Amino acid sequence: MRTVVALGGNALAPSGEATIAAQRERIEATADQLRELHEAGHDLVLTHGNGPQVGALLRQQEESDAPERPLDVLVAETQAQLGYLLQQALDERIHASVASVVTQVEVDPEDPAFGEPSKPVGPYLSAEQAGERDFETTDVTTPEGETAHRRVVPSPEPRRILEGERIETLVGDSEPVVCGGGGGVPVTVGDDGIEGVAAVVDKDHTTRLVAERVGADVLVMATDVPCVYADFGTPEQSRIADATAAEMREHLAGGEFGEGSMEPKIQACLDFLDAGGERAVVAGTEDVAAAVRGDAGTQIHPG
Repeated sequence: MRTVVALGGNALAPSGEATIAAQRERIEATADQLRELHEAGHDLVLTHGNGPQVGALLRQQEESDAPERPLDVLVAETQAQLGYLLQQALDERIHASVASVVTQVEVDPEDPAFGEPSKPVGPYLSAEQAGERDFETTDVTTPEGETAHRRVVPSPEPRRILEGERIETLVGDSEPVVCGGGGGVPVTVGDDGIEGVAAVVDKDHTTRLVAERVGADVLVMATDVPCVYADFGTPEQSRIADATAAEMREHLAGGEFGEGSMEPKIQACLDFLDAGGERAVVAGTEDVAAAVRGDAGTQIHPG
């Protein structure tokens, strides 16, 4: 069975903590789950988020006199960083030849997202700091409930994975592959070649493209919550243990899922099932193996 597991950036950096020690500890715990799947015969393809990691690099740039690196380069850097940590953790547990691929995704330069930057990235800024920056910012609320400002960048839809053929070949060797980190490095492809752009591609949508490209049977969205909830955050909150694609579409249409959190995960799961996937799962990182067995998380079927 071929299984694609998407590891959330926040799930790999507990409480948004981007220290290498904290990430390594969380990744090693996740690798124990992945070992169970590997031993059960799953061909594994891993994608991952990178929000806290890119945020840490942007903060470093704010605080140093070093030459500034563009956002697409920072995405590539964090792909390599997390890929290395995942490779090392898996190599130690399953004694496999894990491959990590720095992945580029093509986006449309005419995507409407470029005219409406919406994805907050980087450190929190005061109103004075925001006014001094040469990039667009937006009002946000900090974890402490205070008002601050952050840089916003476009989040265009991924159209194509440039390394798709190579990833497909690697997966065919039945060894784990890490790819599509942070949604991939966003690039445009034109007469002058490949050019990186200052944007962030949603990791969940790129994961769906990866799953379709490698012919995955199961897609797993591993996150920092144990499952999907109906009426989340209300007194009527309840776990969705098992649902059809049609039932999840009703929840989605009703606006029950957070636009920047659960909504893109559910949409990616539905797109995967529409393209022929057998099953999609949303679960906590500590429950990945059990969720693939059907014993945890939210199970979504084509219906």
